[in-house]
Amino acid sequence: MPASAPTEVVIRDLHKSFSGKAVLQGVNLEIRSGELLAVVGGSGCGKTVLLKLIMGHYPADSGTVLVADHESSFDASGAPPLVDMSTADERTLDRIRMHWAIVFQRNALVSGDVFENLAVLPREVKGMSDAEILPIARKALEDVGLDPDAVMHRDREELSGGMAKRVAVARAVVMDPVIIMYDEPTAGLDPEMSAQIQELIGTTHRAQPSFVANGNGVRRTSIVVTHDTELLRRLRPRVVMLHGGKVLFDGTFEEFTRSEDAHVRPYLAQMPGIHADGTRE
Repeated sequence: MPASAPTEVVIRDLHKSFSGKAVLQGVNLEIRSGELLAVVGGSGCGKTVLLKLIMGHYPADSGTVLVADHESSFDASGAPPLVDMSTADERTLDRIRMHWAIVFQRNALVSGDVFENLAVLPREVKGMSDAEILPIARKALEDVGLDPDAVMHRDREELSGGMAKRVAVARAVVMDPVIIMYDEPTAGLDPEMSAQIQELIGTTHRAQPSFVANGNGVRRTSIVVTHDTELLRRLRPRVVMLHGGKVLFDGTFEEFTRSEDAHVRPYLAQMPGIHADGTRE
């Protein structure tokens, strides 16, 4: 991603502990518009905690999380202003979150049918009517490879694991987000369904949002917390690895595959057939 791309998220010296146990101990990270970024690391390293700190679900113990405000006037270079999540009031946070979407590990679908799941956020966040939402919901289902006529009024409990994950992605897409965040999107899925969801993440990332600020199109940014090494190989994102509460590695997929770090090597051991240049046999 060119250094000239506008900044979406800046994290500076971020610390977070729970019950006296340090999870993040000085994380520094910058995410630019249009990036597809994967956050990896061992269990308990703080991947999901980092995601929730970006979203403002947790307060940081210390450090700073700055996020782009796409509802405010952009500067002369076309970049949105950055807002400190710790000092922003609820009105500002609501305005910022209008342009975000999250796909949870367990999907977090609400009770009711598929339409109800797709309509809940446009109703609550954007004040849209069901008549306005319906055509957008139909397109979102088509975009994730589902037949709207077949699934729109199917109850949540009738969905297979793969279908539920696709509905969760459609619920994100229906918000036309600038940033989509995924928390372990392929966890618990079989290899075939995982491959389909991996491709879906890539397709959704490349389908740029229709949101326009100051006459300029905004590129979609995707942040994926994952253990899935096949997702890395398939999508070749920028890879950020957490270890010991800090960023151990930050670079391209190709650089990741060439790393000799002792904590990176176990990930590479799960990725057989990778040549030194990152291509697959």
